[in-house]
Amino acid sequence: MASREFLKILSSARLGDVSAQQKLADAYLTGAFKTPIQPANALIWLEKTYFSLANQLFEVDLLSNSKFTDLFKQIATVPLAETFNTPAFGFGWDAFWKLALSNDESDAALSAKWQIVNLLINPQNQELQSQLVEWLKKHTSSSEKISKLDLVGLQKLAKQYLIEISESNSALTLKAKELLIKLQPKNEALSSLWKVWIEEQNEDALIQAAELGLTIAKLTLGLRLAQLDGREDDPQTKSNASLKKAAHWLELAAKDGDRDAWYSLGEIYRRPQFSGYNATESDRCFDRAADLGHPQAQLRKGANLWRKREKLEEKVRGLQASYWIWQAHQQGVIEAKELLSKILVSCPDPKMNEWFDLARCAEKALNHHAEHKLDEDWLLLCHRIIIANQFNFSKAELLLCEVGQLQHEHCVVIDIRWELPKILPRLIQIETIQQRRALLAAGKAFASSEIDIEGNLRQRRYRFDRVTSWLMSTFSENQADAEVD
Repeated sequence: MASREFLKILSSARLGDVSAQQKLADAYLTGAFKTPIQPANALIWLEKTYFSLANQLFEVDLLSNSKFTDLFKQIATVPLAETFNTPAFGFGWDAFWKLALSNDESDAALSAKWQIVNLLINPQNQELQSQLVEWLKKHTSSSEKISKLDLVGLQKLAKQYLIEISESNSALTLKAKELLIKLQPKNEALSSLWKVWIEEQNEDALIQAAELGLTIAKLTLGLRLAQLDGREDDPQTKSNASLKKAAHWLELAAKDGDRDAWYSLGEIYRRPQFSGYNATESDRCFDRAADLGHPQAQLRKGANLWRKREKLEEKVRGLQASYWIWQAHQQGVIEAKELLSKILVSCPDPKMNEWFDLARCAEKALNHHAEHKLDEDWLLLCHRIIIANQFNFSKAELLLCEVGQLQHEHCVVIDIRWELPKILPRLIQIETIQQRRALLAAGKAFASSEIDIEGNLRQRRYRFDRVTSWLMSTFSENQADAEVD
């Protein structure tokens, strides 16, 4: 129910009291006296005020009169777009253009230009803009300049006003800059916002860039909300509300394929103060980050697999864990080296291995195999000897390893349980170019050979004794020196 004071003002306004009409308009704009905010009603009473003053003063240049100056200041505060399709809109349209086209540089003129800009080119008012085309055909403006322009022409003029406001030093400058960014093509808008954030640390620009879909902005905003961006504040003190917002933005960045976002989500889901605490979801996020190449996530995934190795169904225990830890090590994660040494054997120096002398003879034999007319099974054994030296195999591993299945991306897997069940598999890290070359050459040789050409273990042992004896007698340095003498 309307207050007594409001009813008193309303009564005076109806009797033609200009001051009461302006007070009534102000009440409809601000909600004073518990009045519902109704811009169209405010504009109706301001129109009545305008004509009341015009009839009293009979002045040609109404804007120069102080009473009209105050009135137009009040008119300029009316949101013009919200009065469209109301009886007062025609008056408002003319009044705003009169202010905008004047040479006045007052706040009222800037405000009028802003209301015109908002109506004509703000993307939020696209529906009104399409309806305005029909309205313009039926309406004749009091300004001859405006009457000659169609909607496109008016929008060009509004764009000029927008640039003018953005370059001014007024309360509307920031809003004008924001609208200019919205009107840019998306890529330009995002670049502009990101530049503002980088140069000025303007959080409003960061939020807008995130809302417009810039992945790095979503990530940055999420990290800031979770205090995971390197600031001094303790991230453990962050409230649940902030963590929920952080998770929202990080999830959006993660959907874009950002590995840092997935990793940060994994950390948030591990926070005790986060209402969505979920260790399983945290591991899933870390795994996803590892898949996308995040080094710390790869270490976490590898360490987690190593801890659970007893429960995993792996043909060779520790192979999966070693792969992810090796990946982290390749990206420079220092902690990965120590853990990797627990899983993979390292033997980068073949000179330290027991097969070194024999392997040198085997290499010479391969280089001169056409000259000595070596059988294929002898050639294959030479390759076995060279590989055995590179990775320090035992004699059983040398004879029985499946050469074609040895190499993985980061290591060789020696598994001879098919013949000797009690000998556990071994994982040996591939560390040198020579090791990879030896594996590649052997792989080619075995790929083109017959499957059963090497025979069973007894046959392999017999052949090994014959081949090694021949290699040492033919290619060893002592034998070469004896031939020279």
